Amino acid sequence: MSEIVNNVDTGALIQVEDSRLELRILRNMIVAITVAVVISTLLAPWRVTGGLLLGGALALFNHHWLQTSIAAAFLVDTGKRPRVRAWRYVLRYLVIGAIVFIAYKLNAVSLAATIAGLCAFVAAMFGEAGRSFYLIMFHREEY
Repeated sequence: MSEIVNNVDTGALIQVEDSRLELRILRNMIVAITVAVVISTLLAPWRVTGGLLLGGALALFNHHWLQTSIAAAFLVDTGKRPRVRAWRYVLRYLVIGAIVFIAYKLNAVSLAATIAGLCAFVAAMFGEAGRSFYLIMFHREEY
């Protein structure tokens, strides 16, 4: 009787679903960046394409850096509190800002296109929301 649905440990199931979600978001980011770069290659000047490519690469870098720093911050050793170091977050933004500033000052990229490329995570989240909406509405599933 102690193994009813409400009492079963769902920790492993949640971790598997979280890793699937992270992979889908990463895949959606790569697809969004690729589509934007291919379309801009055909229709826009090279500075726009370079900006989208730089912004997309920085978005992937930012996503990876954030994911690993959050995982490291909440990795609890036996008996120790997790220590979140604020300077890592500030450093991440400083590095990305410095790269964008240097590329813009060298007149190598379009600033608007670089910012649009940095928004690849937003496009990935919209893709995931559309996927979830489709599954819920048409397949009557939760995920």
